[in-house]
Amino acid sequence: MDRRSFIKKAGLATGAAGAAAVFPMPAISQGMQELKMVTTWPKNFPGLGTGAERVAANITTLTEGRLTVKVYAAGELVPPFESFDAVSTGTAEMYHAADYYWQGKHTGFNFWTAVPMGMTKPEIDAWIDFLGGQELWDELALGFGVKGLQAGNTGVQMGGWFANEITSLEDLKGLKFRMPGLGGEVLRRLGASVVALPGGEIFPALQSGAIDGTEWVGPWNDLAFGFYKIVKNYYWPGYHEPGSSLTVGINKGIWEGLSATDQAIVKSVCQAENNYSYAEFMANNGTALETLINEHGVVLKEFPHEVFDEIARVSEEVVNESAQDDLGTRILESYKTARRQVGDWALIAEQAYLNARKRALG
Repeated sequence: MDRRSFIKKAGLATGAAGAAAVFPMPAISQGMQELKMVTTWPKNFPGLGTGAERVAANITTLTEGRLTVKVYAAGELVPPFESFDAVSTGTAEMYHAADYYWQGKHTGFNFWTAVPMGMTKPEIDAWIDFLGGQELWDELALGFGVKGLQAGNTGVQMGGWFANEITSLEDLKGLKFRMPGLGGEVLRRLGASVVALPGGEIFPALQSGAIDGTEWVGPWNDLAFGFYKIVKNYYWPGYHEPGSSLTVGINKGIWEGLSATDQAIVKSVCQAENNYSYAEFMANNGTALETLINEHGVVLKEFPHEVFDEIARVSEEVVNESAQDDLGTRILESYKTARRQVGDWALIAEQAYLNARKRALG
């Protein structure tokens, strides 16, 4: 070997060793984090479980592996309804869920999923992003050690599946029904017996007769769960969830430890999923509804106006009574102000246009 070449290579090797001494490899790897995301959804369930997987994959890709997110379906790491506590205490770093599952912590959490007679997807986006909703959410959730971000929306949900027809308010009395959140409290006040069950437990409860009916999401997801195999009465509209927002919750310490760049990436990924998932539900619900009706004999029915109007009246009572402290009162006031302001515009914008289009074109 040429002596000068040998000396040059030896020098490079020495320099590399010296650099390694100054910048040891573990210091580089210290910037990498593997984050566990627990969910309340069955594994790879359409739109919900798959939405969580998209969020995880996009965060991993866009941070170039600085953050590697691994998704755990409901029950794989913790029971579904313990996801919030797992993230709050640091057992897991993230969750993907519907925040109204945590109403036992504070009733204010309902407002960041859905409340009965509440806001639609565009309306809730306006509230959270521009009219103070995110700031109130931070005040509430960070008090429990969690940073919440919107990361999905199902749009307007269906009123639910019923073993028997609903022809009057009397038909709600004694009804055994699955419904979480404040919507469930509305039915309780109207005489129903209401339970909150995670998605994976609904079908066997319906099949066994433990419940007489259930709401879940909408045609796409309901078709996937096969509720039509047991009951055929499918009611609309879904007063309880007019635009259900889904959440990525992040452990406060993890969130605050991220660089500004990685925080911005996580926010952008969640915002993109919020819009993508809504489009996905809109694209699939119509076809799924046709399949339920034409291939599985499902009977689509509108709630009688007498029933719906009383549900709406009781809904306002329940929502107004949900403010249990100063923060809850401020959340309620902010939400209702936004619902009025944005809703007044929606009446002469989207809703008026859709009504006119239907009248003109059928």
